Amino acid sequence: MSTWKRDFGSGLIVLVPLIVLLLVIGWIYRHIASIPLISTLEPDWLFEPILPLYRVVIALVVFTTLVLAVGYFMRTTLGRIVEARIDDSINHIPALRVVYNASKLAVETALSGTEDLQNPVHLETWEGIRMTAFKTGKKTRDGKLVLFMPTAPNITSGYVIEVEPERVTDTGESVEEAMTRILSAGFAESTHQVSVDGEPGDAPSGDGVDVPTDADPVGGGRDESTDHGDASDSPPPGGRGDPDAGA
Repeated sequence: MSTWKRDFGSGLIVLVPLIVLLLVIGWIYRHIASIPLISTLEPDWLFEPILPLYRVVIALVVFTTLVLAVGYFMRTTLGRIVEARIDDSINHIPALRVVYNASKLAVETALSGTEDLQNPVHLETWEGIRMTAFKTGKKTRDGKLVLFMPTAPNITSGYVIEVEPERVTDTGESVEEAMTRILSAGFAESTHQVSVDGEPGDAPSGDGVDVPTDADPVGGGRDESTDHGDASDSPPPGGRGDPDAGA
């Protein structure tokens, strides 16, 4: 039964991410292909079956061109001023500023590409207990490392920790491996952890456990026959055999 459960779980770990990925790709494909502006760029000689694919290609080309143009503009002094004005304006809107700042931080983190951001570490929070965190590439003014410790399995929440550098050790694994371990709540297969099934020294459960039958839980294992024998062999006070009896 345990083998069947393990095989079923391994199959889910492989298939569910693929299915979710295909659903997301299909959703993006359908929405890009249905953009009204793209239909104005369709030539008349295209066949009907390839029109959705053509719309997706045109949308990606237009989006890439727009991103490059805006990026080039932001390198200029005027572009930095415009970006600061946009940030300041949106930060005055209570609801939208949370979404705007969160999405901007996510994009900056994903595109930063620094080595520190690609470095999962272990942090010993209590004696003998380690937790996985990620370097942010930042330090405090007093030299402490700024780490992000995500929760499992929801990595969108977590804790920002300031810690001494000597308390941090590298895990020796990639970001993908560490994220997979956190997202799976520790159940995913990894080269940095092994299964404990059949580990030597495990106590057997149920069968094979020797339970002593002559132990008395109330009397503490005392042999009552011995107690009675001792009592019969010892003469009563004042009786025969007592050296003080004839006195």
